[in-house]
Amino acid sequence: MIDLTVVDLSRLQFAATAMYHFLFVPLTLGLSVLMAVMESVYVMTGHEVWRRMTLFWGTLFGVNFAMGVATGIVMEFQFGMNWSYYSHYVGDVFGAPLAIEGLMAFFLEATFIGLFFFGWDRLSKVAHLAVTWLTALGANFSALWILIANGWMQNPVGSTFNPDTMRMEVTDFMAVIFNPVAQAKFVHTVSAGYVTGAMFVMAISAWFLLNRRHMALAKRSMVVAASFGLASALSVVVLGDESGYAATEHQKMKLAAMEAMWHSEPAPAPFTVFAVPGDQENRFQVQVPYVLGLIATRSISGEIPGILDLVKLAEGRIRNGVVAYKALEQIRADRNDQAARETFTANWKDLGYALLLKRYRTDVENATNEEVAQAAVDTIPGVAPLFWSFRVMVALGFYLIGFFAFAFYLSCKHKLGDGRAFLWIALFSLPAPWIAIEAGWFIAEYGRQPWVVEGVLPTFYAASGLTLVDLSISLGFFLTVYTTLLIIMVFLMLKIVRAGPSNRTVLDGVGGSAHIPAGAAASPQR
Repeated sequence: MIDLTVVDLSRLQFAATAMYHFLFVPLTLGLSVLMAVMESVYVMTGHEVWRRMTLFWGTLFGVNFAMGVATGIVMEFQFGMNWSYYSHYVGDVFGAPLAIEGLMAFFLEATFIGLFFFGWDRLSKVAHLAVTWLTALGANFSALWILIANGWMQNPVGSTFNPDTMRMEVTDFMAVIFNPVAQAKFVHTVSAGYVTGAMFVMAISAWFLLNRRHMALAKRSMVVAASFGLASALSVVVLGDESGYAATEHQKMKLAAMEAMWHSEPAPAPFTVFAVPGDQENRFQVQVPYVLGLIATRSISGEIPGILDLVKLAEGRIRNGVVAYKALEQIRADRNDQAARETFTANWKDLGYALLLKRYRTDVENATNEEVAQAAVDTIPGVAPLFWSFRVMVALGFYLIGFFAFAFYLSCKHKLGDGRAFLWIALFSLPAPWIAIEAGWFIAEYGRQPWVVEGVLPTFYAASGLTLVDLSISLGFFLTVYTTLLIIMVFLMLKIVRAGPSNRTVLDGVGGSAHIPAGAAASPQR
């Protein structure tokens, strides 16, 4: 039998490393585009302040990028260490986008980052601007391929299970790339990263203005961030609606759990503003009629199934999956059994549901009615955590829209940075996009449970056969190292911000120069 404590520790370790890693990713996405916009203005106007802005925000981008790389590499190794059966079962599909991300996106981004820092005096203005935009493009390409891989885990299209190799294999790579869930996640995630970058620039600039330092740079930075942040925040809401619509089509249980909708509601379903989720019923429920149905189905007649109805559907799929499992066993015993192959082909899409029974017995073909019913109940993710995480994310999303709308209004009136109250609000709003993003990723990953690949492979079945001691040691090690890296990054960021922007340079040893903030180099220019 599977040791669920080991599985839970493996999940906790991957969740911790992923959450740490995603502290850096959205800021990389946002700052890469913002510094490209600032350098574009510098090339068009020739005003030196825009060059100093690009250098300053680019330095902060560089530190954040380095930390993102350091924390991200470890995650890929965990697929082999902690999730070996997952790697075996779906590696042919999942590995392709990861490989392309490394070859196409990461190397592109890393190469042009080097040119960005060391090419100021070696490249023309236009050539260096192209390098900066290519850096931003590389960052977005990297996110694209990662989210294609993750989107396939949410909606495994373009693939099939091969009974001869006992693995999932790609049948239509274009379907994997243009997976509607992956595309919706990409635009939604990237827009959230842009909001994070804009808020970061707003908060640091507000700190400068509160201390009456680097006024020209700070005000111009806030103007750019206000307009960029407003457009991005509005995009997050619109594209988040697209993600919700994709969940309606492909992840009905996740949507029902997010809304704590135990029973199917008459169409169009109401949106629950507040509730205390219970076991099959909610208490103190406050609803707005029709809103959920209109948003999730984009119609007045589309029905959203409730949790309990979806459990009944899962029970039927488990029974159908048992038929596929029996046929698979017959194929393994006799590869020439055509009748078994026909049966398996007709039912293989429910094979993953039969694997849910592995939690209770190894011979799933002999599962009792009680075990089938319990396995169906296991398809319900944690309702209360999803319900409240979604509302925290949505509330912060609307707050950020209001914040950037007001900032944009002040910039249009040429009053941005004049009121100290707004500057303090900007400074203390710095954590808001990170909290919203982490809540969003929690919803995406925790809401998919009990699946590591939706409907294909249960999470508990994908884990490696590690011991409790192994996982306790590695979990403690990763938490210690990642926390140390986070502290180092915050320390470096604060040091760079306190030093402020500068045009000081140091020679890189081969005839050119790399621009760095004052105070970041201990030796004078040679």
